[in-house]
Amino acid sequence: MQRWLCVSAAAALGTIALPAASQDDAARAEQARKLTATMVQSLGGQLQAAIKEGGPAGAIGVCTGVAPAIAGQLSRENGVRLTRVSLKVRNPLLGSPDAWEQAALAGFEARLAKGEPADKLEFAETVTEPSGRYYRYIKALPVQPVCLNCHGDAASLAPEVRERLAKEYPNDRATGYSVGQIRGAVSVKRPL
Repeated sequence: MQRWLCVSAAAALGTIALPAASQDDAARAEQARKLTATMVQSLGGQLQAAIKEGGPAGAIGVCTGVAPAIAGQLSRENGVRLTRVSLKVRNPLLGSPDAWEQAALAGFEARLAKGEPADKLEFAETVTEPSGRYYRYIKALPVQPVCLNCHGDAASLAPEVRERLAKEYPNDRATGYSVGQIRGAVSVKRPL
């Protein structure tokens, strides 16, 4: 109770000194947000170019090869593991969430059901795992209208999209979405 009063008084005066851990977490969160934004913007630009050139079926190659390359480059450059994950996986080798990510994605679904906007959903915490301590951050990827070209109702997908998905992703479960749902998330894992 006393700590809360001190924090409230300091905040009211406009001079609040955050504990070192909070400052570190704030810096880590900001970096994770920037990395996530870079990933989403870069991938979005590549997808738009591919759609313009070859239609929705052309964009599948971006997700197959370019998206993992972008994530890999950002991971190496920043000393993190950055990836896209989903509860409805298209590529089980690259998009399967670990237990922490599964819990975060389930939490996003619950928060979305309570009315939180999908594009604002994020979660972060410092965790201790068997392999060490990590700062974990995850940001929801909401379904946009253009996403439905490959992630909408499977029966409504263009024939060339269905054929390409069947070839590239024989175990695909990433269809049946509608606008505003959570397609998945970008996840950042930083060793501490």
